[in-house]
Amino acid sequence: MSLKHLGETFDIHGGGADLIFPHHENEIAQSEAYTGKPFVKYWVHNGFITVDKEKMSKSLGNFFTIQEILNKFDAEAVRFFLLSTHYRSPIEFSDEQLREAEVSIDRYYTTLLRIRDFLSQENAKEKAGPDEKALDEMLAKFLDRFKEAMDDDFNTALAIGIIYELVRMLNKYMDGRPSGKKAVELIKKADEMLRETGNVLNLFHRTPEEWYRALMAVKEIGLTEEDILVRIGERKAARERKDWAGADRIRKELEEKGILLEDRKDGTGWKVKV
Repeated sequence: MSLKHLGETFDIHGGGADLIFPHHENEIAQSEAYTGKPFVKYWVHNGFITVDKEKMSKSLGNFFTIQEILNKFDAEAVRFFLLSTHYRSPIEFSDEQLREAEVSIDRYYTTLLRIRDFLSQENAKEKAGPDEKALDEMLAKFLDRFKEAMDDDFNTALAIGIIYELVRMLNKYMDGRPSGKKAVELIKKADEMLRETGNVLNLFHRTPEEWYRALMAVKEIGLTEEDILVRIGERKAARERKDWAGADRIRKELEEKGILLEDRKDGTGWKVKV
């Protein structure tokens, strides 16, 4: 079958680590004895997903269907969770691990909001951030480091770590309230690089608002986006009346339902608590 559809030698052959012996070794022996040519250029064998240190399998009854998982967690959180461990290594499945993935993704989208807020404000005055040189040096090496990680046997765990090094550095830089042409240039460059590398992993391809809407669905918040905006409007009216207690009460009521309010220069935004 492989000879008919893929030829005498093909590039990639994969499967679970349990198939190396005897299945794949048998394939190599049969094919190479017949053709006299290398059977496969690259073998990729994935580690097992485990539950309580045991292999997840139907026979053990310790498995979950994709649909069951997606009823509780957004697909991006599941993808992040799987990519955060090298594909050859075992990965321990748990709701706690998926919640940690949600927190990490949320940190990324929160950074995108900060970038958007920064670029929307006036940046005429030149003010260097305290970490400007460090950020500049990180950006100069960032794409090469990411590519090296991916070239190292698809080391997605390391690649994600490199992305989050930039996220941390970028937030630290913005904490210093930089301004001016150089700051805009650095932040735009960082934003472009984060999006480029995220696309490689099929992560972080939504807007922050789309991410929060997805979280609202899986966490069953019980509010619509329209409901939240109405409450934000009521809070704004209360603050204009100097009804600080009423405004605080609305904020607290939304927080109890899993919605956090954030006051910004352009108005009040919201996000889902993770």
